[in-house]
Amino acid sequence: MEIVVILVVAFLFLLLINAPIAVGIALSTFLAILALGNSPAAIVVAQRIATGIDSFSLLAIPFFILSGELMGRGGMAQRLIDFAAALMGRFVGGLGYVNVLTCMLFGSISGSATAAVSSIGGFMIPEMSRKGYGKNYSVAITTTAATTGLMIPPSNIMIVYALVSGGVSIAAMFIAGILPGVAFGAALMIVNGILSRRQGFGAGEVASAKQVLRSFSRAALSLLLVVIVLGGILGGVFTATEAAAIAVVYALVLGMAVYREVSFADLPAILLQSGITTGIVFLLIGASSAMSWVLAYENVPQAVSAGLLALSDNYFVILLIINLLLLFVGTFMDMTPAVLIFTPILLPVVTALGMHPVHFGMILIANLCIGVCTPPVGTCLFVGCGVGRTTVSEVTGPLLPFFAAMAAALLAVTYIPELSLWLPRVMGLVE
Repeated sequence: MEIVVILVVAFLFLLLINAPIAVGIALSTFLAILALGNSPAAIVVAQRIATGIDSFSLLAIPFFILSGELMGRGGMAQRLIDFAAALMGRFVGGLGYVNVLTCMLFGSISGSATAAVSSIGGFMIPEMSRKGYGKNYSVAITTTAATTGLMIPPSNIMIVYALVSGGVSIAAMFIAGILPGVAFGAALMIVNGILSRRQGFGAGEVASAKQVLRSFSRAALSLLLVVIVLGGILGGVFTATEAAAIAVVYALVLGMAVYREVSFADLPAILLQSGITTGIVFLLIGASSAMSWVLAYENVPQAVSAGLLALSDNYFVILLIINLLLLFVGTFMDMTPAVLIFTPILLPVVTALGMHPVHFGMILIANLCIGVCTPPVGTCLFVGCGVGRTTVSEVTGPLLPFFAAMAAALLAVTYIPELSLWLPRVMGLVE
């Protein structure tokens, strides 16, 4: 138990002094292994980091990151905004609906919440502000809506969970995320509708059927990527990793040859940014794998499982406790290390209660989606504030109703297993 204390204290200290989270995880793990005294700590940490990223399936992550970068710069965001505006712009609070729907569509293509905030927010936040929604309200709805892209496939965090959980199908996780992602988007739309009526946010222009069809035709090639990726995986045509590579080729052709908004001169910057993001993600995966090894060595998952089950054997109470824990964790830890560290700890608890690992994966991801738009480590929140040129303190008030909507959707995902499992069962991906 002393080893765990050293690990936790060192990790929290490094977080408090604003060390990068990957560095904090690696150094605290190094100190914990050093305290074991059984082998050279540096060698063990290096071995565990290397082992943690030694997986063919993880190759899907850099490919999806690169495809997301290409899509963000390839003119797809504007086409999706136009399509969403044609569908939803006529209603009271129409631009809010457009914002949420566009983030859902863009997220389903790029798999990146921060890319959705910067790409969609770069246009929608100023436009909503001009139409009287208020800058802080616009930032709040964009920040929260962008998280739906982490649940609607394809999603890198689902790949990470599938690998660390040991045996969960990536395809099953992808399909399982569709209805929870829609549930989160619908909850945000409901709140937007209520607030828009109360605050008098007006409707936009009514689009004709011809305008809807025209906007759909402009966005269709972008939306087709989701069909290609999911259809290919489910049809057994290619694996998730191969699908990610195909997504890169498709996004490259679309951005350079069809839309012509990505040039050869843009490619070095796109590749550089993708490489930086990939390096950060893989360092997090490797370092978190080393920390997970220490926790497993010290039997922490078994101790946590026994402790939670000792508190209560009630299924609903245990899940409520787990949700509160994950919401707390999400406020100060990024999604990737949180999934890598807490999946081995909490998965045995929920499986002992009879929960399906795919269902728990969606609960875990849904909780952490809320964390990416909450301070102090909410990446989407800070990107949104940067795009909207405002501050976290000013956005906090408008965020609260949307947090309430996300919390309601989280409870639905938690206590209605069929939201996550119905589609995978229909498609024969889970029993």
